[in-house]
Amino acid sequence: MADFKAIETFLWVVTLGSFRGAAQKLNTTQPAISQRIAQLEREMSVRLLQRDRRSVSPTPAGRRMMLYAEKLMALRSEMVAAVGDRREMRGVLRLGVAETIVHTWLSQLVKNVNQAYPNLSLEIEVDITSNLRARLLAQEIELAFLMGPLSLPTIRNRVLADYPIGFVASPTLGLGKDTLTTHDLAKFPIITFPRRTQPYEVVRSLFNRPDLPAIRLHASASLATVIHMTLEGLGVAVIPRAIVEDEIADGRLQLLSTDIQMPPLTFSASWLASPDTVAIELVADIAVKLAQAERVVDAPSPARQ
Repeated sequence: MADFKAIETFLWVVTLGSFRGAAQKLNTTQPAISQRIAQLEREMSVRLLQRDRRSVSPTPAGRRMMLYAEKLMALRSEMVAAVGDRREMRGVLRLGVAETIVHTWLSQLVKNVNQAYPNLSLEIEVDITSNLRARLLAQEIELAFLMGPLSLPTIRNRVLADYPIGFVASPTLGLGKDTLTTHDLAKFPIITFPRRTQPYEVVRSLFNRPDLPAIRLHASASLATVIHMTLEGLGVAVIPRAIVEDEIADGRLQLLSTDIQMPPLTFSASWLASPDTVAIELVADIAVKLAQAERVVDAPSPARQ
């Protein structure tokens, strides 16, 4: 009788298209994966996989097997979630995070996960959204907090929160009194997100106009660097207001009044659809509650908008 380990192995080999990928996913060796598949094929008395040098694909019998394998694994996950003690959930969850989240509620997420699931470890990678998307699709991370949602049939998304973008500067630049126009701001270097990101492209198109001075755009993948450069008075930052709330509150930075409407950044929790996503969805639930609660608390008053 085929056991769950062999069925799970078969499912991941087909999903990832390789024995190597399945071995990495299941934290075992390729020979162990091959042995499980061979045993499953013997027990089913049918060939389930077609192998070539580059990839693995299911045979017609394998495709029929996949339908039942997905149902069985989904049912097992549902059973564990309904009956089992979630605090005993074990393993490692590979999490990719955009830096805006690092500067807002990531630390609280780690605390909440540690409290709710003390045996679940988080491996956290910080990167820009385009890289996180690629790593998610390559199965290098299992959950991503990034600018989204991602419009792919294999991806599941939950919206975290919208983060308004603000123009922020050091008081030493003397820009805090009047409502500023694009022409006023173009006189200063603009400091923002790195290339290949949505906010960078929005800022570049906003200031890359023939009626404005040549754009001086300082882009950095490190928001900590962006904040430091802004504190030093090296230019005007275009960043989420939420990440500089403390600096604005103590007067080290000013939220500028402008006539420019910048679209907010929408962040989502995104993961690949699969039959076994209990841990991922539980952590995503915690993230959604934290992100939405923080946006309510940090919502700017009318005087600061």
